[in-house]
Amino acid sequence: MAEPGGSCPVTVSDVQQLVRRKDEIEAQIKACYELLEGQKGVGMHEPLVDAEGFPRADIDLYQVRTARHNIVCLQNDHKALMKQVEEALHKLHAREKEKHAKDEAEALAEAMSQNQSLPQAFAKVNAVTPGSPASISGLQVDDEIVEFGSVNVNNFQNLQNIATVVQHSEERPLSVTVIRGGRRVHVGLTPKRWAGKGLLG
Repeated sequence: MAEPGGSCPVTVSDVQQLVRRKDEIEAQIKACYELLEGQKGVGMHEPLVDAEGFPRADIDLYQVRTARHNIVCLQNDHKALMKQVEEALHKLHAREKEKHAKDEAEALAEAMSQNQSLPQAFAKVNAVTPGSPASISGLQVDDEIVEFGSVNVNNFQNLQNIATVVQHSEERPLSVTVIRGGRRVHVGLTPKRWAGKGLLG
């Protein structure tokens, strides 16, 4: 049952099992007290001998002794079980807390790494003509361009740089990298003559 190198993590069903066991013990204790009650109301501490020191004849001594003994044992079990329930609940809550903190940390780390790994854009697509090479390649309005063939944020000066790359790459696929919705997207773009203006549209 135990995991290698440690005990199994506590589950909700473990706690439910402990609580069921606790209820059983409480029911047994109640039954024992009812039995004592049935013996002329003898509790846990009333004497079992009469005024002359003889065993009382009006009660079943064996039953009373057994019930008293069982109550003591069951109460000890109950005490130990309550401690187990408490510890199990603590572990369960601690694990939930730990899991929640871990999930939050992971989400934060992911968001941080996403931000860090996104390169800087040097241009933004503000229009894409339907049916144009740009449209066919999958470029979208609001895409932020981070790489356009050999042009990137380090060597980009003005849009003329892109125009030059486009003219030299007619009918040849260009690798274009954009940021779309906070994610890096690669687009294969082939500048070519089409019905509209320019080689891209």
